[in-house]
Amino acid sequence: MRRHRLITMLAALQFALALALAFAPSLAIAGPYGDEFTKCLVRSTTEADRNFLVKWMFAAMASHPEVKSMASISAEQADELNKGTAILFQRLLTESCLTQTREAIKYEGGSPMEGGFTVLGSVAARGLMSHPDVAVFMSGMGQYLDSEKIEAALGTQ
Repeated sequence: MRRHRLITMLAALQFALALALAFAPSLAIAGPYGDEFTKCLVRSTTEADRNFLVKWMFAAMASHPEVKSMASISAEQADELNKGTAILFQRLLTESCLTQTREAIKYEGGSPMEGGFTVLGSVAARGLMSHPDVAVFMSGMGQYLDSEKIEAALGTQ
């Protein structure tokens, strides 16, 4: 039972770390207008929008030389993902969240843009990462952990 709890804790930590590494480095602290902009972005996207954004982020990450051999994204797929993401961002900025966008820029400059879209990406990724199939894959790491060594190092034995 204790081993299961430790593995569950480590899987949750791995998930949090993956999100933090993927999105937090560029997250800027927003003021009240940036906060409203960010809330609008999240509120104005559907699950389908967020899933599309995850596909775009995946394709972008898959273009990195270290992982490129693990995924096959055709030029046509990449173009469609870029086009769809541009349409989504444009809709959010110029229609769905126009007032919040204008106010954030007027009162707080450009930094709320980066922070807002970073949060939106994080929300989209959270949906992907919470899928049961993803959890099963990530929990596979647990079979290779030496829980006794970890517990000894952390002083939890």
